[in-house]
Amino acid sequence: MPLYRDEAIVLRTHKLGEADRIVTVLARRLGKLRVVGKGVRRTKSRFGSRLEPGMRIDLQCYEGRSLDTVTQVETVEPWGDAIARDYRAWTASTAVLETCDRLTEEKEPALQQYLLLAGALRSLAHREHDAGLVLDAYLLRALAIAGYAPSFADCARCGATGPHRAFHVASGGTVCPACRPPGSSAPAPDTLRLLAALLAGDWALADDSREQHRREGSGLTAAFTQWHLERGIRSLRMVER
Repeated sequence: MPLYRDEAIVLRTHKLGEADRIVTVLARRLGKLRVVGKGVRRTKSRFGSRLEPGMRIDLQCYEGRSLDTVTQVETVEPWGDAIARDYRAWTASTAVLETCDRLTEEKEPALQQYLLLAGALRSLAHREHDAGLVLDAYLLRALAIAGYAPSFADCARCGATGPHRAFHVASGGTVCPACRPPGSSAPAPDTLRLLAALLAGDWALADDSREQHRREGSGLTAAFTQWHLERGIRSLRMVER
């Protein structure tokens, strides 16, 4: 049977039979794949520990009738192990991986999502920034790649030049007084500047932000993400905010 090889990041796993596991990965070239790891739940498995969520691997599989089977795995970056040693980083990573799984389609190339995911996990593993900021930056950018880029300055409805104070999730971000729907929130200006910085990758501004603006920004980001995914992100309930 034909073999293929690709670099990938493990998104999630679940049990199959007594010793096997179905592993969902996001591959750099091929996109999201569901593959079978034979015998990986046995203690003597050659590569069971490499097929854990958050691990960056070099993966080789052979094509099957329904699911492909893993034949070789080499560790590229053991991010899963490093992240699991810090609770805040681990909870943030679970939300990152779940969101990536929701935003990608099976066997559809998603290079930008792959590179963004790799950057977020690397930052969490190396403690480069606050875990909550990394999570919010990832959520905003992943949605932008998927076509749901939020606006934090100009009006999301009519395009009127901002900054504007009102924020409406269903409208796509900040809205001007003329377009402001009922139920819009009015976050602090510094909160909107923080979210704009996370979307743009301005870490100097983000790292200097105050805790109250981080908390408010996290709430807006979670609401925006779950609205556009049309389903709740279960992992977000575990994240310390």
